[in-house]
Amino acid sequence: FPSQLKSQAPGSAEELRCLQMLNQQPEGSSLEELSSSQTCLKLASTIKAYVATVTENILRRSAVKEARRSYLNTSEGQVPPRTAGKPSAHLTLRPQSLSQDGISERFGNLSQSCRHAISRWEHSTLHSHLQNITYRDGRLRVEQPGKYYVYSQIYFRYRSTGTQDSGPQLVQCIQWQPSHSQPILLLKGVGTKCWAPEADYGLHALYQGGLFELKAGDELFVSVSSLAIDYNDAAASYFGAFRLDL
Repeated sequence: FPSQLKSQAPGSAEELRCLQMLNQQPEGSSLEELSSSQTCLKLASTIKAYVATVTENILRRSAVKEARRSYLNTSEGQVPPRTAGKPSAHLTLRPQSLSQDGISERFGNLSQSCRHAISRWEHSTLHSHLQNITYRDGRLRVEQPGKYYVYSQIYFRYRSTGTQDSGPQLVQCIQWQPSHSQPILLLKGVGTKCWAPEADYGLHALYQGGLFELKAGDELFVSVSSLAIDYNDAAASYFGAFRLDL
């Protein structure tokens, strides 16, 4: 820096006068207001460029240090905290088992038409996610009260019996379970289909959704009339909820 000053303004007496003038100028003054002397203006410009360069280098080193600290924390398993967001969940179906019928007992007293509680959902895949809502054993648990849009679709894959019956009654229910209470039916979708006798399978999707006021601690789950469901398509059978700020 001193060498730069010397090359810009060789006269030491004039340098001192310029520095005194710069020191006495009010904050926010432009360079053109400092002096009519070109030598003094060059000196002021040199000082300004030097300060800008030093400041830029300090900021760059600080940014690199912060990025390195963040990387080390993540690599050591200290995951940075997630940003806050509105509660939402979208789950996709996992294979169930007909032998799990008894599992429905821990979901409370369910009607015969919707007695199979679905207890296996994916919640951390490409097609699914959880944010500020808890999932456990087939249930979504609300952590923040508010108005929630709750929805579900089940893609039934019913094997034909080959008889001339009226076809199966396919039922899908979304159940609401307040804290320390029996389940309450929120939504119910029904489809009665009759497929051609020569068809190996009948495919039918039931979708339903609605807006409900929920409290912290309330739980939601889905139950169906039959576990004859297509499990091979994550985009076809799902269950979710998200809060709306109304």
